[in-house]
Amino acid sequence: MTRTIPFIVASILLIGCSERLCGQQSASPNIVLILADDLGWSSLSTRMDKADPQSASDYHETPNLDRLAASGMRFSQAYAPASICSPSRRSILYGHTPSRQGDESFETHYQPAAGKYPTLPQVLKGINSQYKTAHLGKWDIRAGFSPEDAGYDESDGDTGNKNGNFAIEGMDKWTDYFITGDPKRANTLAARAANFMTRQAKAGTPFFLQISHYATHVEKQTTAESYEKYQKRPKGTKHDDPAFAGMLEDLDRSIGAVLDTLERLGIAENTYVFFMADNGATEFMPAVRNRLDHPSQFDKPMRNYPLRGGKWTLYEGGIRVPFLVMGPGITAGSQCDVPVAGWDLLATFAELAGENAGAGAADTDGGSFVRQLSGETDTPVVRANSALVFHRYNDGYPHSAVIHGDYKLLKFWKSGKVELYNLKEDRDETHDIADENPGKVKELAAEMTAYFQKVNPELLTRYQ
Repeated sequence: MTRTIPFIVASILLIGCSERLCGQQSASPNIVLILADDLGWSSLSTRMDKADPQSASDYHETPNLDRLAASGMRFSQAYAPASICSPSRRSILYGHTPSRQGDESFETHYQPAAGKYPTLPQVLKGINSQYKTAHLGKWDIRAGFSPEDAGYDESDGDTGNKNGNFAIEGMDKWTDYFITGDPKRANTLAARAANFMTRQAKAGTPFFLQISHYATHVEKQTTAESYEKYQKRPKGTKHDDPAFAGMLEDLDRSIGAVLDTLERLGIAENTYVFFMADNGATEFMPAVRNRLDHPSQFDKPMRNYPLRGGKWTLYEGGIRVPFLVMGPGITAGSQCDVPVAGWDLLATFAELAGENAGAGAADTDGGSFVRQLSGETDTPVVRANSALVFHRYNDGYPHSAVIHGDYKLLKFWKSGKVELYNLKEDRDETHDIADENPGKVKELAAEMTAYFQKVNPELLTRYQ
């Protein structure tokens, strides 16, 4: 693919990208992060695990995300930082776990003006001051600061969660839908992204662009064409909502437009595209049932099947999400089964931009997975804390989870109950083996406690 001459000349002057992926290429790469809202691991028409037919939808069609997967790498065990929107977005911005960042205390300790912790755009600019950065779409940090305050050059402002909750008087967000020409502003976001990328390509400037979509958050919005298509399509066992399916395909079309723009500008071969969701899908039911119910309590497979649960819970359906990456040096159609998390993105982007591997701050939680992108798909990600620790801030049903190796422990703070699962053998989390493995329970519980004691001791006393 041919680049423009100005882009080549300017690129020669910039800091090189990671040698693991780019060899002797000297241009700092462009990085595009596309974040979907409330999208389940098994929601795409491509499998998130090549070996598991259930890891794809039986109703939805996502040809452009399928195209992204075919061109790059899929991660079968990728985790959003949290099971709800705001803490996931905060975590991605700073590379810290929500457990470390806190809930109500986040606004006090993470103000960018204080300069205590660098944000993702600040880190990239610190590595290469030539980077231009933009955040488009849903912000939803809920801490009184804007994307520009956090170091982005351009943004849509502090959009909160408003466009993700396009409310119509008298509308039931769980069952009703809205027909529009620009569902969840997906078309607008693609156009805004094209404008930003075109200007940077013309200037020969490397860029970081985060597109935080409002889809597929409720309420449901879709085009008339997409809705009609799925009304006529035979319904699946786990996915059967034509309005949601239409909204997802409209989102997919917007993502396709971004990929097309990269190719049209001649910069696709020096651009990494990351796609993930901020948490798992919601369960659309007129009456929301107990979110922690065992799958046997439902009369049909739920939206995140074969995973258990969904948004709001730390079962796999709430935090394991679709995760795709394409870019220079990544083998087309490859798969990595090593666990990665949203708080790994900052360290990964930093290494791609030119920072030495392992050069992150001592108090960061993420680790770079550039080695995995380069083909070392059996190598664990190196982090300060080897386990993945999650916490759900909710006074009604507070719970935490720790994943280390094949095992996952959940602790429910009000009841004191613990559950243990072997994710390699029981990804569905239907067989609690805590009683049979007291030693493993003790080991993982101690690991969770030690992490909380280090980063946020208040969590250990909050629910007593």
